[in-house]
Amino acid sequence: MKDLLIRGARIVNPAKGEDYYGDIAVENGKITAMGCLGSLPGGRQINGMGLVAAPGLVDMHVHLRDPGFTQKEDILTGCRAAAAGGVTSLLAMPNTNPTTDSPETVRYILDKAQEADAHVYVAAAVTKGLKSEEPCDWKALAQAGAIALSDDGRPVENTKFLAQAMLAAPELGLRVTAHCEDLYLAKGGIMHEGEISRKLGVPGIPAAAEDCGTAREIALAAAYGIPVHICHVSTRTSMNMIRDAKRRGVAVTAETCPHYFTLTDKALEKRDADYRMNPPLRTEDDRLAMIEGLRDGTLDAIATDHAPHTPEEKADFLHAPNGSVGMETSLAASITQLVETGEMSLFQLIEKMSVNPARILGIPAGVLEVGAAADIVLFDPKATWTVDENALHGKSKNTPFKGMTLTGKVKMTICGGRIVYEA
Repeated sequence: MKDLLIRGARIVNPAKGEDYYGDIAVENGKITAMGCLGSLPGGRQINGMGLVAAPGLVDMHVHLRDPGFTQKEDILTGCRAAAAGGVTSLLAMPNTNPTTDSPETVRYILDKAQEADAHVYVAAAVTKGLKSEEPCDWKALAQAGAIALSDDGRPVENTKFLAQAMLAAPELGLRVTAHCEDLYLAKGGIMHEGEISRKLGVPGIPAAAEDCGTAREIALAAAYGIPVHICHVSTRTSMNMIRDAKRRGVAVTAETCPHYFTLTDKALEKRDADYRMNPPLRTEDDRLAMIEGLRDGTLDAIATDHAPHTPEEKADFLHAPNGSVGMETSLAASITQLVETGEMSLFQLIEKMSVNPARILGIPAGVLEVGAAADIVLFDPKATWTVDENALHGKSKNTPFKGMTLTGKVKMTICGGRIVYEA
């Protein structure tokens, strides 16, 4: 690990209210000085002119597929993709094989992640096997190192188990992150239920499936006075319910993903399963609602729901599994759709992609300050590039942004003082 000196970058550091041009010194994995600095004998000097230096991104919704589905992704390849996108901390979801519902599986993930190019945190399961039949031992999972609870990939169907988890989580230092979906309404659907699904003659998933799940989770948080985090919001109604709940003082936070504020269900007219995910791409009104919710603070964070699948799996439009990869494109897609359009400042965007996710999860990330771990992303906010799925760093290529020209390019990612990606 070499000592580093980043010179002349625009330092965007919302956690400290800072946006200025200066230098950052890194020694022994830590930030040792910031401002207008002298030389750093023996260290590598990095020219930051024209670049933004921001706290490494925190992606609070990632499927690493390890253990059990490593043909799609594994912990090391997933973190290589994270590094290429400026992500230095991520939360791994539990729908692995075996499910992340035992201390042994939690420890397996954390042990393997010691050699990875990003800090990996674990969301363990609420119920065993994600089946909603028996609750996990949440205390044991926390003691093994999990920081969150979720049955993501599925909702927790048994409302009693979800309520018990939400009640237990704060004392265990855990955060419940909720996949909101009514499986009875969604059953059989492969895309948003609407004009395009009818045109294609395929079964749809109504917006009501997500909205009913969101209403339940908000009701639990309100009734018991406990926090909950809503995953991958995609509908205007869900966003409006979250806004109303926040106004009433309910302890709810929420995320959306770049594909939901960039694309709509019209992308499915190509019958390409890379545009199929759950929740599905929605309508133009829903897309605009996600931007509105990010702008006014209803939606706290931008996550990716990075969900790798093999090309063979995605080749069949009707039967392919849901999910898309997103860590390598999330910053650029967000700059393109939110900053370049004037909907949000770069300062506000870094809050959504680094500061707020770190705060919600309670992890040491999201800030540049002396003594903190040197988790830094350097990017050119004006560079344009075209997404080539075959050039992505993870195992799978199922990106809905393929072929798109985006603005904002990661040039270097530093994780714990180590350069883990350099363009």
